[in-house]
Amino acid sequence: MLAVVADQVSKTYKKSDVPALDGVSMSIERGKVYGLLGPNGAGKTTLIRVLATLLKPDSGTATVEGIDVVADPIGVRTRIGLGGQYAAVDEFLTGRENVVMVGRLYNLPKAKVEVRAQEVLERINLVDAADRQVQTYSGGMRRRLDLAASLVGRPDVLFLDEPTTGIDPRSRVDIWELIRELVSGGTTLLLTTQYLEEADFLADTIGVIDQGRLIAEGTSEDLKERIGGVVVQLHVDESYCKPAIDAIKDLTGSEPLHDADRDFLVIPAEHGSQSLIEVVRAMDTAKVPIIDIELHKPTLDDVFLSITGHAAEVETADDRVPESGVAR
Repeated sequence: MLAVVADQVSKTYKKSDVPALDGVSMSIERGKVYGLLGPNGAGKTTLIRVLATLLKPDSGTATVEGIDVVADPIGVRTRIGLGGQYAAVDEFLTGRENVVMVGRLYNLPKAKVEVRAQEVLERINLVDAADRQVQTYSGGMRRRLDLAASLVGRPDVLFLDEPTTGIDPRSRVDIWELIRELVSGGTTLLLTTQYLEEADFLADTIGVIDQGRLIAEGTSEDLKERIGGVVVQLHVDESYCKPAIDAIKDLTGSEPLHDADRDFLVIPAEHGSQSLIEVVRAMDTAKVPIIDIELHKPTLDDVFLSITGHAAEVETADDRVPESGVAR
């Protein structure tokens, strides 16, 4: 059975004529992780807010565990947990008090919520700090506490909106491991992220969203196969990008992918290491100095660049529309 279904969901904020969501359709099987990948402003958070009943779509339908998000929002809320982009915790309460408070909002009896709070605090390795005020917590600890609060109601479906944004690499890996444990226990997860390696590591299915539209979907390997088995990544100075692109076009007959933010060119390497040698020779003939060059299997960065024509972290029109904006 499908745990989450969105069918042609569209949403435009009152302060903008640019759709935040433009006919998005996707589905998630029970017990699976769906990674929604896209830059700031692509529509990721808007979709989460629609599915979590915080926003009504302008058109289209969405269900969670078979319950319509518009027709029965309370029914949906009893089935879901939500972790936003920023840790929504009260820093003047202790960690335990924060989790208990959320449990009470789920209408759990006092005795049960205290047991559940202890369980989730143990699960996220915060028992030792549970009775300290949250204002003494590090950023990574706050994110883990926010995740604990979203789990205290034992949701069937969990929405995590960029759960590791702004935290250190070690805490990010800890949260990845925790997410894997949750899913192994049967939780269905929709994860939004800007980190391509995060989607690669966690997601069973990845959807690529850009400017409010779902433009690609598949497993990590499915998406990488769009480029081919191996690519050459070439880094040149910005002032040499045009002659380098022209030289690649002369060599291969097609224009390379261009990550303008980092001055990287990505070239499919049909002949493996021989293709790399040919690129080096072409740069030498064009008198283009090479800062760095390497041969590697395609990453999701390469995939995103090939699909959208730009790097993953760029501003789009939706960036200028706050997610809390008034809906039409």
